[in-house]
Amino acid sequence: MPPSEDENRTPDENRTPDRRRTPLSSPTARSAMRCVRLLLGCADAAELLGTVLAEGPVWITGEGSALYLLDSAGMLRLTVSHGLPDWAHERYSVVDPAGELPAAMALRLRRPYLLSPEHTGVDYPNRNTGMGTGMVAVITLPMVVDERPVGVLALALAHRGTVPRRDLDVLETIAEACAHRLSHLLDHADARLPRDARSPHGVRLSDGPAPEGADALPAGLAHPLLSLAVRSAGHGAFERDLVTGESFWDAAAFRVTGRPVSPDGAAPELDRLVHPEDLPDVQAALAEALAAGGRYRIGYRVLRHDGGVAQVEESGEVMLDVHGRPVRIAGLLADVGHRERPPADEGASPGAARTALLLALTRALSRAVTVRDVTTAVTDIVRPALGAAGIVLDLVDEGRLLPVSHTVYGGPRRTELTRLADLSESVMQRSLARSAPLFSEPSAARARRDPLAPAAWAVLPLVASGQQVGSCLITFAAERAFSREDRTLYSAFAGILAQSLERARLYDTHHHRATELQRAMLPRTLPRLPGVASAARYLPSTEGMQIGGDWYDLLRLPDGRIGLVIGDVQGHNAEATAVMGQLRSGLRAYATDGHDPAATLTRTSRLLSELDTDLFATCLYLTLDPADGELTAARAGHPSPVRITAGARAVELDLPGGPPLGVDPDLPYPLAVDRLAGGETLLAYTDGLVEDREEDYDESVQRMLGGLELWARQAGPGRIGPAPALERLADLLTLNVTERRSRPDDVALLLLHRMSPLP
Repeated sequence: MPPSEDENRTPDENRTPDRRRTPLSSPTARSAMRCVRLLLGCADAAELLGTVLAEGPVWITGEGSALYLLDSAGMLRLTVSHGLPDWAHERYSVVDPAGELPAAMALRLRRPYLLSPEHTGVDYPNRNTGMGTGMVAVITLPMVVDERPVGVLALALAHRGTVPRRDLDVLETIAEACAHRLSHLLDHADARLPRDARSPHGVRLSDGPAPEGADALPAGLAHPLLSLAVRSAGHGAFERDLVTGESFWDAAAFRVTGRPVSPDGAAPELDRLVHPEDLPDVQAALAEALAAGGRYRIGYRVLRHDGGVAQVEESGEVMLDVHGRPVRIAGLLADVGHRERPPADEGASPGAARTALLLALTRALSRAVTVRDVTTAVTDIVRPALGAAGIVLDLVDEGRLLPVSHTVYGGPRRTELTRLADLSESVMQRSLARSAPLFSEPSAARARRDPLAPAAWAVLPLVASGQQVGSCLITFAAERAFSREDRTLYSAFAGILAQSLERARLYDTHHHRATELQRAMLPRTLPRLPGVASAARYLPSTEGMQIGGDWYDLLRLPDGRIGLVIGDVQGHNAEATAVMGQLRSGLRAYATDGHDPAATLTRTSRLLSELDTDLFATCLYLTLDPADGELTAARAGHPSPVRITAGARAVELDLPGGPPLGVDPDLPYPLAVDRLAGGETLLAYTDGLVEDREEDYDESVQRMLGGLELWARQAGPGRIGPAPALERLADLLTLNVTERRSRPDDVALLLLHRMSPLP
């Protein structure tokens, strides 16, 4: 049975009024226009989806997006995806256009088809299984050119239930650009799908069964003229998967380097290919390219199979995923001349080249702030630059070696590397106890019978300022002999890594203490008050000191009323936290003395102006009489609270306000009176909940209001009980914030629900 009209409705002009039109210079409009331009130059379906996710508007979240193409049998076939779970690949790899799934509905109706968040769970389309993925929607967009259907584009959105008309226009334009580009490529391309191909921006090519027939629709779409031009120029193509560490060449690349073609296309290890004198330079250049992303060019000598030397030039591009991490390198190898033996006097000395490599690795690690940043740099830059198969990193914790993070494992080999970490624990401890690195020997490697053990390895003790920090195991897929220069290089790198980890660990410790201080100033629990249910959340910023001045409070007032306070002190440092603590205590004292919200804010503003600080603060204070629902409120430059009605409407309260606290201590604040009916809910929040640097603020507020209405329709307090419903809503609101790439501001929210009076 198809979804009802309410469930697949797209924009709702009445519910999401256009309060302020997005200017053409806004980040959303600019990124959408750039995205369309880039789409028209994409080479295949995988690049199209990757470009949409990397360059499209920020409210396209990426996770759970896919592109379907019509095959020769008229079926929609899943071609590329990003963040789509395995169960979805198995269940929806082929979609019948005559069916009721969203992709089929969008193509048949020739219009966008919106899936509300509660319908995007594991068991969709079974609607009796409860909530889905929270406050994220999925929209399917038909791709049609001159009335000829090409496929369907499915995108996950941060919209919480409704999609404004202007956002829908952007989505339809993106889908049209994809459709026209795909139509052009299909008319001029080989339709065979290359197996195990990888795509840019972390996009996954469908691994389902390939359709039969020469006209099956592909993901690769390699243009034959391009292939002919590459072959004519004597170039070879290569690809490196930075997640798995695998490298592949085409047949021309093997010819360019003078090596026999590998049956599976696997490229030789970097240290076996590049001339030893050039290897440090190549590794240093790769480290710089991996750190920066984008295009690069390196010239170096390779060792030919016949014993000679070939001079090649590598031109490639480091491709980043939607989170800005390098996941793939692709490019060309060009033969730029042959030599019988390597010249001894050309280029920089091996010592200078190794110094350049150390400097490149040092720069990469110097940008790491937290321990997680260090492990990310090791995974993304150090491992591929050194040509390593894997890195296991342990830190000393209370005298024991413990894995620092699973991010250094990565990829499909995580389980094997975890087992390898267990097996290597003793040798890592021995290396640390001796304060000396250990290196494998080729003869010992040949005698090894353990299939799990690496072909070659280096274990580096990590010591900083005379203190044992940890141990690092670097493994290699092929046997190798570590020269004296190699051992010196790895020992120097161990010192750099140890210093980076020690600095990052100290930083993490300071932040943990600061965050604990901030949390200690907030209520540990909310009081249980008659006639109401409540829930609250606080999230620190992910930038700067990761502490701030956001606070909330729920007060039991002497006259039986309930006080709700939420505020935000300017700044993200210890001073902001200290001022927040003083304001919270002062406001609580004024409120419990019986002052109304307007008088309370006036006195609190005067208090802030008398403190020795240049900071100001926004604040909202309201009181509720749980018996009759009377609200009195005052606002000091703070966002208005949101009322969620029993009829599933979400509207901002119209509260006149004054300036932030501390700006004008003599200015009185206006007092507003309203009423909260039984069964209604209030949401008070700080602007970090909705504010996004790359999006118009009013757009973010409207999107939140749409999500609140969706929540109220599907799982409001009247259905599952006020307290559990509010906790779920608080989780959904904060989940949407934590999915952002960064959180420049801290977040506080407080939910208050008035119980319906008993008959």
